[in-house]
Amino acid sequence: MEDYLSEKEQWEWVREQVKENAPTVIAAIALTAAALYGWRWWQAHQDAERVAASSKYSQVILALDHGDRTQAFSLIGELERDHAASAYADQARLLASRLYVESSQLDKAKAELSAVTEHSADHDLALVARLRLARVEIAQGKPADALATLNGATPGAFAGRYNEARGDAYLASGDKSAALTEYRNARTASADGDASLLDLKIADLVANAPAAPAPVATAPAAAGK
Repeated sequence: MEDYLSEKEQWEWVREQVKENAPTVIAAIALTAAALYGWRWWQAHQDAERVAASSKYSQVILALDHGDRTQAFSLIGELERDHAASAYADQARLLASRLYVESSQLDKAKAELSAVTEHSADHDLALVARLRLARVEIAQGKPADALATLNGATPGAFAGRYNEARGDAYLASGDKSAALTEYRNARTASADGDASLLDLKIADLVANAPAAPAPVATAPAAAGK
């Protein structure tokens, strides 16, 4: 187009284009700036949340180091309330569940572990919580619930531990054959790690397994018949 316009006509054409398109350009710039500001604000907010949650979790650990369980539980409650979506809140719930187990408050331990299992955004952390939840259910005398809990997720890298826990659940329910199978599966999955406890569990079941019945001898057929 410029080849057919004089310099003055070109300038007039440019001014006209700017006049027509200026609102759109300004709006696009404003939207981009707003989005950038919003993203930066959100990142700063997330960073501040992580720092606050980390600080609160550190206070929990410090309280436990000083033997102040009451203060520790109070801080855990604050962490769960104020930073519920934080990974530190999940870690605090796991810590609280251990403290509850140590004081034989299994129902409270189960509640904490269930919360992590159902709501944690960290897949591996949720699997760990599910495994511990199953062990609490076994301790409560509910092996069927424990098996349902363990079968509710694909364990991935935790397969060996899940097999062992299933073995414990089957053993608690009286199914020694299924328990032995799960322990052996766990032993295979733990081939590169310390499996001394598994070996003891397997050896104990094998030693106490009923002997196979001797085959019944059949009398030879009478000659001529």
